[in-house]
Amino acid sequence: MKSSRLVAILLLLQTRGRMTAAQLAAELEVSVRTVYRDVEALSAAGVPLYGDAGHAGGYRLLDGWRTRLTGLTTAEAEALFLAGAPGPAADLGLGPVLAAAQLKVRAALPPELRAHADRISGRFHLDAPGWYADTDETPYLPAVAEAVWNGRALDVRYRRWREPTEVRRRLEPYGLVLKAGRWYVVAAPGPRTYRVDQIIELTLLEAEFDRPEGFDLAAHWTAYQRDFHTRLYEGGGEALVRLAPGVTLPRAVPVDARDAGAWTVARVPVESLDHAAAEFLRLGADIEVLAPPGLRARIARTIAELAERYGNRGDGGAD
Repeated sequence: MKSSRLVAILLLLQTRGRMTAAQLAAELEVSVRTVYRDVEALSAAGVPLYGDAGHAGGYRLLDGWRTRLTGLTTAEAEALFLAGAPGPAADLGLGPVLAAAQLKVRAALPPELRAHADRISGRFHLDAPGWYADTDETPYLPAVAEAVWNGRALDVRYRRWREPTEVRRRLEPYGLVLKAGRWYVVAAPGPRTYRVDQIIELTLLEAEFDRPEGFDLAAHWTAYQRDFHTRLYEGGGEALVRLAPGVTLPRAVPVDARDAGAWTVARVPVESLDHAAAEFLRLGADIEVLAPPGLRARIARTIAELAERYGNRGDGGAD
């Protein structure tokens, strides 16, 4: 709708400063000609909006002018309070700041939007980590966040899985990512990804660094995950499995639509026999490994050991 687009232009210029017509068009997913018409409409409405010609030109608002219009819809107000995850904010040392910000936003909302926001807060709670996953101790997370925010380099002693298990690194942190309850820092050189809970010593350096212009943390993380899964299966093999109705596995490729028992037969890439056995055992009776024979034998051996262990506890485990 044109009215929402006009509000979007105002808010973009208010938050980002000077923007060209092409930049506005790309942001709003409209044509440059549409932006020209919208700018004319805003000017006709009395908005102090100016256009500068030339290579460094673009549209901008008069210095000091700000709109009081937030443009929040009911859905946007609900999403704002749903997105305010208190756990991660507290991890970063921003818990009180988030609470204060939400209080101010709530006070500024019209009564009907405030009621919707309160309903969201009271009925939805986000808790990402799994039930049996211990919360990682991340004592250096606030310091890493400070370095990310201020463009400061870090000197860290880091624990990794391969030899040497402890290394010292000078990092230039570009951003933090929270994945499945675990914090990661993306940092140069590379950039590479490090688990924050594996930092065992940290010094915040005085040296500053320049974050690469145009670096997109979300796009980098998406590419990193894609490459990670590719590397995970390189040098591994594949397993042939039967999956119970409704059960799926990542990257599984069905080879028979359904067998006689309505189970799906699929090929699944695996990193190693150990890794595959541990992952497949999680599915219990909802999976049967058909091949390779070594993987099938390993799972059968583990199941037999478990059966013997639990079978000998028929008395309830009392000694």
